[in-house]
Amino acid sequence: MIKVTKQSATRVDVAIDGVLDADMMREGLEDLFTKVEGITDGQMLYTITDIAMPTLGAIGVEMEKLPKLFGLLGKISKCAVLADAAWVRKIAAFEGALLPGMTIKSFEMSERAAAEAWLAT
Repeated sequence: MIKVTKQSATRVDVAIDGVLDADMMREGLEDLFTKVEGITDGQMLYTITDIAMPTLGAIGVEMEKLPKLFGLLGKISKCAVLADAAWVRKIAAFEGALLPGMTIKSFEMSERAAAEAWLAT
């Protein structure tokens, strides 16, 4: 499941839970693209729980949408990742080092208040 919520004029929250198939990925990404329209220098809070490897179809959809995903770099400048799995937090930190113009910081699920405070600074 992917759930996208626009919290304010500059913030979007994304919640991902469980296994993602092609339809979920397509719908979730399209919802994300719609909700970030008009945002500049925005923040995003990603909450990732019980994540499993996406299906091959979901990965294919993500690859298909890669150009639009890179377009988020000009809209979102800070992304906090809350995840219950340590490997997800490590990947988020690695991506943060690679993506220009976006700062990504990962937090444990119990650190939601710290993630919110970091996004607000």
